[in-house]
Amino acid sequence: MTIDALIHRKTYEKVEYFLRRHFITFVPVALALIVLTLLPLGLLAFAKTYQFSWLNSEATYPIMILCASVYYLSLILFLFSYFITFYLDVWIITNDRLIDIRQISLFARSIAEVDLYQVQDVTSEVKGIFPSLFNYGNVYLQTAGSVPKFVLYNVSDPHAIRQAILELSASDRKFHN
Repeated sequence: MTIDALIHRKTYEKVEYFLRRHFITFVPVALALIVLTLLPLGLLAFAKTYQFSWLNSEATYPIMILCASVYYLSLILFLFSYFITFYLDVWIITNDRLIDIRQISLFARSIAEVDLYQVQDVTSEVKGIFPSLFNYGNVYLQTAGSVPKFVLYNVSDPHAIRQAILELSASDRKFHN
């Protein structure tokens, strides 16, 4: 499926920005998953070091394999679903409107849009050490439309995005007045 089929771009409309969350915001989840992946191996090494008697039972090995399999499959499922939501959350800014495509879960998507001439206020926010170092943050749009507030979460260079939205909004207002 192409972007044009998803957003039904108008003939005069030109995509100015195609935004996703900054990739560095995925790193904490990836690190947590690495730790959770190594955790059972550490517990097994600990149990073998202290030679617990229940480890020598014939029934223990298949149960441990079953539990480990369920555990690792759950981690893979979580990683897959989180990555899909992370990657498919998209904001498209054209010369006429802003489209917010939000992946809610694996099989649920929400698409909202606002015409740029309805934008009343745009605020950008960079809060924290890592956002300041990697230059990402949130952009808040206050609108006069049916969706009163749009939030672009963890986008790269939020101050430049805010300025670009303000300029596109001002130029779009000229055509609607």
